[in-house]
Amino acid sequence: MSDILEVTISHLATQGDGAARLPDGHTVFVADTLPQERVAIRLTSGGRGQLVDILTPSPHRTTPPCPLFERCGGCTLQYMDLPALLEWKTGLVAHALEKAGFEVPTTIQSYQVPLHSRRRADLAVRRTEQGIVIGLHAKGSQDVTDMTSCAVLHPTIVASLPALRATLRSLRAVHKAADLHINLLDSGLDILLSTDSPLIATDRQRLTALAEELDIPRISWQRMKTTGQSETAVQRAPVFQTIAGHQLTPPPGAFLQATPQSESAIQNAVLEALPARLGKRATVIELYAGCGTLSLPLGERCQVQAYEGCEPALAALKSVGKSRITSICRDLNRQPVMGKDLGKAEVVVLDPPHAGAKLQMRQIALGKPDYVIYVSCNPVALSNDTSLLASAGYRLETVSVIDQFLWSAETEAVCCFKRESSRRSRNALSHWG
Repeated sequence: MSDILEVTISHLATQGDGAARLPDGHTVFVADTLPQERVAIRLTSGGRGQLVDILTPSPHRTTPPCPLFERCGGCTLQYMDLPALLEWKTGLVAHALEKAGFEVPTTIQSYQVPLHSRRRADLAVRRTEQGIVIGLHAKGSQDVTDMTSCAVLHPTIVASLPALRATLRSLRAVHKAADLHINLLDSGLDILLSTDSPLIATDRQRLTALAEELDIPRISWQRMKTTGQSETAVQRAPVFQTIAGHQLTPPPGAFLQATPQSESAIQNAVLEALPARLGKRATVIELYAGCGTLSLPLGERCQVQAYEGCEPALAALKSVGKSRITSICRDLNRQPVMGKDLGKAEVVVLDPPHAGAKLQMRQIALGKPDYVIYVSCNPVALSNDTSLLASAGYRLETVSVIDQFLWSAETEAVCCFKRESSRRSRNALSHWG
């Protein structure tokens, strides 16, 4: 047919779509393809191509392990084998840093989490004529694919879904829709339920029965599209999580790294990036500290000034009572820490949100601390943010890539930058205590 073109996929773009050059020189993007594949496509609008047939498959193409792959929008790259996925993500990070103006080390450490290890899930809930649907949005749609299996989530979370469906179906608070945030903590499942209608007394009774059935210590609730703290709907037992050997109580819906394995990998990468002669009396400023994923291990090495904008998360960190950690509540997106203060620290560590830390990065570049360790979950934001460091005279020391979001375009990286011309001698890093 005349409207069918044959092209060769040259590479994967940042969101995982294959890119190919057309005869007229334009680039077309084709979903569900891999590099070096010869494919037949039909051109659509917006520089896109619809895959018609795979003529020469990649050796890295594999059968998607999840039966929901064609419908669920959660794991869009399951047709790629895991080693190739990690290599691609490592390349994304390297390209982002090169684009920012850095010479990338020839050796990049990389780590990939195992299957069935994800301990947190943000799921959509919809009431249909057939009952309650819980899962992720379908590809390119607001429809929700009912999650009956998952190769990524921890089995404990997946096993809880049938009981959750049954309970949510009986709730008056779920008129048409709800959101479900699930964290698997050391104490068990911790659930934050957001609904489109108020929670009534019988709803609370049914949630209590659910908590007893699944041995859930706490279920919290809030109205959808509202700001402010949630309320506790059910509390049966203490809620706790251990971070770097310290036990604390995360707030409902708390941000945790996706898996325990990736949390350890990120912590280790940050600690290994610290200057070797950093003493216990040296000061590290940590930005976007959360509940203390990095603050607590850093506090074993040196003095930490931990900044975080979420008061409940900061309260969890403070509850540990770590003397070397000073916790400060501050919305860094509106009120960044100033360069004159950042410049007094031996090291600045930051783990910003997906959009990055543009305002805060300007102050870091102005303050010129000797070392900056940037933990990124978005290569595009990483490139934009760290380009300011390149302009300020920093060089890239080390890079670690952690793939904790299997079969997606998301990737985590820990990058250490050192200022080329230090205003203080190396001995200033040695505050022996």
